[in-house]
Amino acid sequence: QVDRYLYPLRLCDDVLLDVMARFQAEMVKGLGRDTNPTATVKMLPSFVRSLPDGSEKGDFLAVDLGGSQFRAHQVKVFADGKQSSQLESKFYPTPKEVTEGNGAEVGHCCCAAAALLLRLPASQLSSLFVQLFDYIADCLSDFMETKNLKHKKLPLGFTFSFPCKQTKLEEGVLLAWTKHFRVRGVQDTDVVSSLRRALQKHKASSDIDVDVLALVNDTVGTMMTCGYDDQRCEVGLIIGTGTNACYMEEMRHISLVEGDEGRMCINTEWGAFGDDGALDDLRTEFDRELDLGSLNPGKQLFEKMISSLYLGELVRLILLKMTKEGLLFNGKVSTALLTKGKIEMKHVSAMEKDKEGLSNTKEILTDLNLFPSEEDCVAVQRVCTIVSFRSANLCAAALAAILTRLRENKKLLRMRTTVGIDGGLYKTHPKYAGRLHKVVRRLVPTCDVRFLQSGGGSGRGAALVTAVAHRLAAQRRRLHAALSPFLLPLAVLRDVRDSMRAELEYGLKRETQAKATVKMLPTYVCGTPDGTEKGKFLALDLGGTNFRVLLVKIKSGRRRSVQMYNKIFAIPLEIMQGTGEELFDHIVQCIADFLEYMGIKGARLPLGFTFSFPCRQASIDKGTLVGWTKGFKATDCEGEDVVDMLREAIRRRNEFDLDIVAVVNDTVGTMMTCGYEDPNCEIGLIAGTGSNVCYMEDMKNIEIVEGNEGKMCINTEWGAFGDNGCIDHIRTKYDREVDEGSLNPGKQRYEKMTSGMYLGEIVRQILIDLTKQGLLFRGQISESLRKRGIFETKFLSQIESDRLALLQVRRVLQQLGLDSTCDDSVIVKEVCGVVSTRAARLCGAGLAAVLEKKRENRGVERLQITVGVDGTLYKLHPHFSRVLRETVKELAPQCDVTFMLSEDGSGKGAALITAVAKRLHNVGQK
Repeated sequence: QVDRYLYPLRLCDDVLLDVMARFQAEMVKGLGRDTNPTATVKMLPSFVRSLPDGSEKGDFLAVDLGGSQFRAHQVKVFADGKQSSQLESKFYPTPKEVTEGNGAEVGHCCCAAAALLLRLPASQLSSLFVQLFDYIADCLSDFMETKNLKHKKLPLGFTFSFPCKQTKLEEGVLLAWTKHFRVRGVQDTDVVSSLRRALQKHKASSDIDVDVLALVNDTVGTMMTCGYDDQRCEVGLIIGTGTNACYMEEMRHISLVEGDEGRMCINTEWGAFGDDGALDDLRTEFDRELDLGSLNPGKQLFEKMISSLYLGELVRLILLKMTKEGLLFNGKVSTALLTKGKIEMKHVSAMEKDKEGLSNTKEILTDLNLFPSEEDCVAVQRVCTIVSFRSANLCAAALAAILTRLRENKKLLRMRTTVGIDGGLYKTHPKYAGRLHKVVRRLVPTCDVRFLQSGGGSGRGAALVTAVAHRLAAQRRRLHAALSPFLLPLAVLRDVRDSMRAELEYGLKRETQAKATVKMLPTYVCGTPDGTEKGKFLALDLGGTNFRVLLVKIKSGRRRSVQMYNKIFAIPLEIMQGTGEELFDHIVQCIADFLEYMGIKGARLPLGFTFSFPCRQASIDKGTLVGWTKGFKATDCEGEDVVDMLREAIRRRNEFDLDIVAVVNDTVGTMMTCGYEDPNCEIGLIAGTGSNVCYMEDMKNIEIVEGNEGKMCINTEWGAFGDNGCIDHIRTKYDREVDEGSLNPGKQRYEKMTSGMYLGEIVRQILIDLTKQGLLFRGQISESLRKRGIFETKFLSQIESDRLALLQVRRVLQQLGLDSTCDDSVIVKEVCGVVSTRAARLCGAGLAAVLEKKRENRGVERLQITVGVDGTLYKLHPHFSRVLRETVKELAPQCDVTFMLSEDGSGKGAALITAVAKRLHNVGQK
């Protein structure tokens, strides 16, 4: 009979799944910047960005306001590897004079607060004017005196269990009071500022010095407390006087807060779910009657169906109606049954107990002046069960929505997680916890959930939030100290630009060229394409771990085009670091394979040789290797003419002959490729494995080459900039470690700060240092992190991608054998960002020096020019090209620069240089 009567309160799984879907939609609405103002579930950012990691330590204070008692806590946290902490607490009353008094600053009233502490009778208290925050400060002062803490400066966490809008961890504007609190003058004000002002009054008189570091909701405190014991805990749940849930949300989904890195705890404030009518179809006449008689009609409707503050009253309203209809107690209504608040949650819990439940029911009903029969007792017990079961069901449905969102955020088919729980209803009701667990597991079978009861409550949680904030602030200071040398201000970049400009001049002048670090090598490329080039050309491209052979067909006239056919060959490490003869024999073997593959072995074609290493040229087809870079160490090559070495290797093979017309640097090839498309292109830039620039210089400025007419392309070989110590002031200890561990210590210092070959290694060195400091990977340096070269620059590009969520960053790190937390991923991404940004800024400063030189050469106030660019760092890194362009704009404001991506500068460019050289040779002969 009771089941039929209360059928609307009994919810099947289909209804619960529907509630779950509705709550998921409300969560999305609450997280959106545009939809949040009209959302009932406010999804308030808590600015708690990190869970405890076990390294927290120290003494912390916490105060806890929100329940029937105010509590002060001292929490000692030990970083002993055992996740241990010690909690000492003191409880203070929160009478109506405090909870419904005044919070505004209208006069000091410590006397009233002191009177409360002295437990004066209510008759005397009512005549005293009490301010909420003065009372809290007095309680804290009393607690600190009790614990002999008055002369210590301690950080404090403030658990404030009411909806607050936060813009930072230590600030919170009260949106609305809930539960039984009605303090005037506090709503829409920052409660932390009010507490600080009250504490300040005590500072002079009572010698208490407290630093309020964090404002915490009790739900967040619960999650943090459980997170200290179980690092899988990322959901907090309160089921007590009130109800609420929080969880760790991906920052990229929280449009209310700037930034998309990491995670932040969201305080859902789910008690207001349904305030817009979304649950009206599930609310019964009893729910509506209860709401009308509450202190806040129309508000917190979900909470009024779930929390212990209301369930006893809901049972009373049901019993009253059933009695009036003659279904209970022979239709006889007692005065007690008519009185609001006479049935409380403790009565409901007592009546639902297994063994003594019926006798408890009889006793409770008799105390209400009802004279129950045994059938009445069974029926009332059933009413209690249905009401509390509905509460557990609704709570489970909303929790299932949160768990599903977490699993989808992580893109997991199955998720293992922990939910931290606190609250009197969950803890004291004999069957609530079991029902909740069972329903949650039924609604989300893809989540393996551990329910962990909070030990020490929200006060310990507030202290732990404060401890984490304390740890993060200290970590942030140490992280800033490690990374700040990479943040180069504009003044420093101007110095770099000016130093580069001076080095360019030294390299061009006869008397200083020998000692110059930027060698300014003449290339004997004296023209750019004019569109009349045509014919078939071979191109060789040696500059990295792969070697290419190309056949390039150039057509002129109206059908102007360039067609390319190429084949890639690997260069094994033993060849790269073997003898020069072995290296060039391998190159010739690759050429032979290609000629045979293309069926042109008998043709004597003109050939351009892209040799992307510093060479001193005496003519366009003579290049003496100055020194190896990029990991090459072949012996008997430095100081030798590489064209002669190639010709010797062809002769040794004695299978074919080639007309080697030009030895070309890849940077020059890049400029020529772009020059074929845009005649205004007179600068070539490589930002890839290596870093270099070339540009067309006026012959009159090149003192190391005879002649003053026309122009010649200068290969700056700027990678060696700084080898004389002129940029030592901006080199970090990590740069020095990378340099010392390289194949050419003390050389190519600028390149080691700007090129793709070294950026990953700089990042690895920083990560090792941060791990040693305990800032990363729990202080454990993995074997993989110890391996030189493990952190390739391609990983920087992947990690810094705007589209890559932190979850994917963690996967990239896992590929490297680095087991990272979410916090680790944020730091790694920041490290990658400062290293690549510095590289782009330094590269931009160097390019600005070249641009200013070109502007002065032309004698113009404003330079219009195109820069041809190639290199994987420029092309593939998500931010490098933008930062480079912005830096150039800042440092060369009188230059209007177009950046043009090169299409195969080292292959197509070599063929075009060969074609231009043939054209100019023919013109010279004529």
